[in-house]
Amino acid sequence: MSLWKPEYFSSPALVIVDMQNAFFETAELAKLRQQVAGQCNRLLTEARAHDLLIVNIRTIHQRDKSTWTLSMLEDDQGFLFEGTVQTHNLAELDLSRAVEVVKHRDSAFWQTGLDGLLQFHRIRGLILAGVASDSCIAATAADAFAANYRVAIASQAVASADPDFEQTTLHQLEVLHRQPAVDTGSLLKAMSRGKRI
Repeated sequence: MSLWKPEYFSSPALVIVDMQNAFFETAELAKLRQQVAGQCNRLLTEARAHDLLIVNIRTIHQRDKSTWTLSMLEDDQGFLFEGTVQTHNLAELDLSRAVEVVKHRDSAFWQTGLDGLLQFHRIRGLILAGVASDSCIAATAADAFAANYRVAIASQAVASADPDFEQTTLHQLEVLHRQPAVDTGSLLKAMSRGKRI
């Protein structure tokens, strides 16, 4: 039985996660940059065409260590410092009309205003795109499940530096949280039937 039910996503929010310069500096993700950005742009164009909520998630840290994760503190190694080029979104990404949410952990829900924003717009379905599938996408998806949002992972608009781990993670999200990985074409069709409330 397929877990993909387009009717759940007729008025979704499109959530773009960590499409920032820093995350595409590794050789593995650099090779996937054009593909992932291109698929994200297809989703973004459709979302704008149907007045759907677009949320752009960026990770930013402070040099004073106030936002650092435990591993960053233990290693005394910070990154993604506010104001640096590494924190900027990919230049080729068209994020016009997107609402920005800044995060400091893998999950876009952890101590951010994302849940309140989604509730304000009466959103119940999310389409997740961006990087990395096995970390920030997975953490955001898990917290979305906990908050009772239905989630579809945009399978062609996500990526990981570890493809095997990515496939295992996507499988687990589908099995444990009923969050299917869905191709861009199917998502575009579902979005075309919707209009934000």
